[in-house]
Amino acid sequence: MAAGEQAVAVAVDTPRRASKRLRPPGAKSVGWALMQAARLHRGRIGDRLADLDLFAGQEQVVQALAAAGTMTMGDLAATLRVRPPTASKTITRLAAMGVVERRTEAGDGRVVRVRLTEAGLAKAKAIEGIWDDVEAEMLDGFDGKERRRLRKLLRRAARNLAEAAGLDAHESDGEAEDDLDGLDAGDSSRDMD
Repeated sequence: MAAGEQAVAVAVDTPRRASKRLRPPGAKSVGWALMQAARLHRGRIGDRLADLDLFAGQEQVVQALAAAGTMTMGDLAATLRVRPPTASKTITRLAAMGVVERRTEAGDGRVVRVRLTEAGLAKAKAIEGIWDDVEAEMLDGFDGKERRRLRKLLRRAARNLAEAAGLDAHESDGEAEDDLDGLDAGDSSRDMD
């Protein structure tokens, strides 16, 4: 083999070997796997929300208001664990779209209450379907026991991180659901809990 041919053979072979060795920086890390799953989940949700003319993050506001009915801006920000200006910007955008309406408190104009409009309630119903569909995609092949265990482990991880950061580690989902793990593992009626 001539010297030129040998250089070409090495150059062609190098990228293949290099790609075998390349791994994501945290490939064996639980945190890395969690970030990848969260990124893909968020992408799927975002793609589906676009059909509703919503952006990722706005659905959380709609869902919170659908569950609570009417909320003050402060309560909404606390529920979403965001700063009040962040909640206010999102509400302004959703109000411009006709999804929410704001009203000031009769006795105190500084208190603003927010609720969904009829259009907002329709979007909330559609969002619920999107979340159910994407969750089914994400958990395809998991049995009920695996789903409950994963949910419990993720909640514990979130509590640990909140505690380490000195944050309020209360759970908006309710800790009582963790008690469901003691139920019969064959109970498939709770697969999507």
